[in-house]
Amino acid sequence: MTLPEKQRDTPLYIKVHTNDNVGVIVNAGGLPEGTLFPCGLKLKESIPQGHKVALTDLDRGDPIIRYNEVIGYAESPIEKGKWVKEAVIKLPTSPRLDELPLANRVPKPLPPLEGYTFAGYRNEDGSVGTKNILGITTSVQCVVGVLDFAVKRIKEELLPKYPNVDDVVAFNHNYGCGVAIHAPEAVIPIRTIQHLAAHPNFGGEAMVVGLGCEKLLPQRLVPDGDPASIVSLQEQPGFMPMIQSIMNMAEERLSKLNRRRREPCPLSGLVVGLQCGGSDAFSGVTANPAVGYAADLLVRAGATVLFSEVTEVRDAVHLLTPRTVDEEVGRALIREMKWYDDYLQRGEVDRSANPSPGNKKGGLSNVVEKSLGSIVKSGNSPIVQVLSPGEKATKRGLIFAATPASDFVCGTLQLAAGMNMHVFTTGRGTPYGLAMAPVIKVSTRTALTEQWHDLIDVNAGRIATGDATIEEIGWEIFHLILDVASGRKKTWVEYWGLHNDLCLFNPAPLT
Repeated sequence: MTLPEKQRDTPLYIKVHTNDNVGVIVNAGGLPEGTLFPCGLKLKESIPQGHKVALTDLDRGDPIIRYNEVIGYAESPIEKGKWVKEAVIKLPTSPRLDELPLANRVPKPLPPLEGYTFAGYRNEDGSVGTKNILGITTSVQCVVGVLDFAVKRIKEELLPKYPNVDDVVAFNHNYGCGVAIHAPEAVIPIRTIQHLAAHPNFGGEAMVVGLGCEKLLPQRLVPDGDPASIVSLQEQPGFMPMIQSIMNMAEERLSKLNRRRREPCPLSGLVVGLQCGGSDAFSGVTANPAVGYAADLLVRAGATVLFSEVTEVRDAVHLLTPRTVDEEVGRALIREMKWYDDYLQRGEVDRSANPSPGNKKGGLSNVVEKSLGSIVKSGNSPIVQVLSPGEKATKRGLIFAATPASDFVCGTLQLAAGMNMHVFTTGRGTPYGLAMAPVIKVSTRTALTEQWHDLIDVNAGRIATGDATIEEIGWEIFHLILDVASGRKKTWVEYWGLHNDLCLFNPAPLT
């Protein structure tokens, strides 16, 4: 990362805990062999930025400690000042799920944070929107081409007539037919689509485009199976009547949505999803701790906060089960870990499949180190609920929503859980965005913020250089969440109109 002028020539490393025997190199471009730190440590080889240096001599089999946790064991002797890279670290075993403590260190609730509101769109079901969107759901992939054609015309011809509507979003997916729809695990994609169709940012104006012969009946995606909310293409006498029928239904809903106005809402209407992607070794010391601090502020103010990504929680789950509000929630967390263990085992997946090559280039040696840095996004609040994939949040507070670690699948499932604001941390950089909810991008490194000055919203890299504290960046993120949720500010991905396709998680068979 880029350092302030007075520090650019000063070699720096970060040691998170006093018990750690490795540190992370801070200086942009890394440091060369022979570099001498103010503490007397001398590098015995060149080490890239974000990678680990041995702070003590390590014998073969000695634990390598970061975050005061064992991230692996030395495969061979490592001298003090040497590069502790992936090749010299033996991956430890995952925590045994049948030996985890449950709800034995439940954090005491922090004092309520009062006096904060945001300007949102109230819905009849009690939920609150952060955007005012016409959402059109498909019941089967077959109709996507027709719907995309129609949406283009809706945006060009109709949307300008309704200036209070932010956007028209088609939820396209690859489900609906050619699937084992009665298989037990089919409940995951089905409930995901159902909850997405009723997302708070859609204002209760459900609209579904179906084909007419699909397995996933469109009636299952609208309240009470209301036929007035469904366009079935097989009932139309040709392509242009299909387009016109979609546009007619869309205009009815646009006129209703256009009458909606923002109004002051308590933070109980906010559901904030937390995620990381393109992570690096700074994720766990800058961006994620700052987001965790903001998460605690949100919970204190009455909001709901979701954290996710099972494979990036699994190896640090022993630090989470003690924080569950009771043993029932603790067992639910273990249940989701076990389900995913079995899912990966069926696919014969090696644990080394995570981290990604980019994560490793950024200094993350293995999934244990990545998990320890990932879970700090959750802050220090009690975990009050655990959601299976595709389920909707029903409580307020800190919630674990079980999802794969894939950015796109995780984002989709968090939207299904009711997320109306997204905070995404990144060290390597990604232009990831969502059309259905605003995404705030937080950088772990100042260098990334400077490189992507028109994509990064918050620079948490200042924490590593001592130019800001975790608390200061946490408050900055908290206030930005309220401003973006209220429509007072736009994130960069909103400004540019960037968004990824939603991606369903479907562990059930295809037929």
